[in-house]
Formats: sequence, C-alpha cells, structure tokens
Amino acid sequence: MQKNWLIILSSILFLSCTETEKPKELPFLGPYNSGGKIQNSDFDQEAELGQIRAFEFVDQDGNAVNHSTINGKIYVTDFFFTSCPTICPKMKQQMLRIYEEFEAEEDLILLSHSIDPKRDSVGRLKTFADKLGITSDRWHLVTGEKDSIYSMAKHYMIAAQKDDLALGGYAHSGQFLLIDKKRQIRGIYDGTVAEDVDILMEDIRILLGSEEE
Repeated sequence: MQKNWLIILSSILFLSCTETEKPKELPFLGPYNSGGKIQNSDFDQEAELGQIRAFEFVDQDGNAVNHSTINGKIYVTDFFFTSCPTICPKMKQQMLRIYEEFEAEEDLILLSHSIDPKRDSVGRLKTFADKLGITSDRWHLVTGEKDSIYSMAKHYMIAAQKDDLALGGYAHSGQFLLIDKKRQIRGIYDGTVAEDVDILMEDIRILLGSEEE
C-alpha cells in the first residue's frame, strides 16, 4: 500500500514539474484579430485579420520605412516626439535597453513614430538618434504625414493626439508593442516601467526562438 502511494506521489510531482516547465505562449492581440480573411491590396495578397497594415514613412537617415522593412522581422514599436518633456525620455531609455540587449540580433528591429512631424524633421530625428548613439539599420525613428502617423497609432491601438493643454502640446501613450514576423501584435507593455520592459525582452526571446515564426 505504501509503495502505491509513493508511485502516486511521484506521478503528481512529475506532472507538477512538467506543468511549470511548459513554455510561455504569447497571446494574439489587436482589434482585427477575428480569425477571418480579408483581401489586402497593400500587400497584394490574402492577409489574416489581425495583421498590421502596410505603411510608408521615412527615418532619420531619409530612408523609406515600409512593410518591406519589417518583412520577416520581429519588431517593437512606439510613439513619441523629440521635444517631449514628460514620459518620452523614460521611454527612450527603456527602448535603448532593448536596442543594446539585441544589437546583434538581425531578426529584430525597433520602430519609433514621431507624433510631431511639423517639428521632427528628418534632420532633427538624426540629431536625436546621434545623441542616443543608435543606427537606422536597427532602430528607425520615423516621420511622415500627420494624418498617416495618427491613423497608424489608432491602428496599433495607441493613444496619440495633439493637446494644447498637455505638456509639450501632445498627449500619447507610453506603451511598447511587440509585433511578430506575421505582423501580428503579441504583447503590449508599459514603456516607462523597467520591469515591464524586462518582460518584453523575455517575450522577444520567446518569439526569436519560436518555430511558429
């Protein structure tokens, strides 16, 4: 009888250990993720609902940044402006942590959209990038038409708007989004909190090592 109880206890412990060692599975997020199909003329192919749509911006070196730039890549994206006096400095320091941690990882890029295209010219973004010590092959600081940028923020489910009452003249979210190689949102994180960015970096490693990519 005692032997049988030992066998049962061993089985329970084995199952418990197996359960705790199960790899973390990242969710699929986004307002368009209904599991259906749509015809996306921008990509000239049948695209799954839930995918990030095509876009066209220009980065700090004057290079075009579009869906071809992210093709086959995992990327982290956010929205900011260079003269932001509130949360942007914290966000950029946290994004810089990601940049430095994965600097040698060719399958990951960073994409930061300026929500102040009137002042954040290509030249101004270049100066900002140089101060951060970053290069555009790994981290794109992009600008473009105001309506296109704000529409893209809405598409990402990010709050971004001109607000004369806000410090700096704009109100925006401090969130970072993690996008997989299939252009699907897999995580949303507070870009002002180091502990949340730690989780983001763990999730990046999961995607980098995932066969589903």
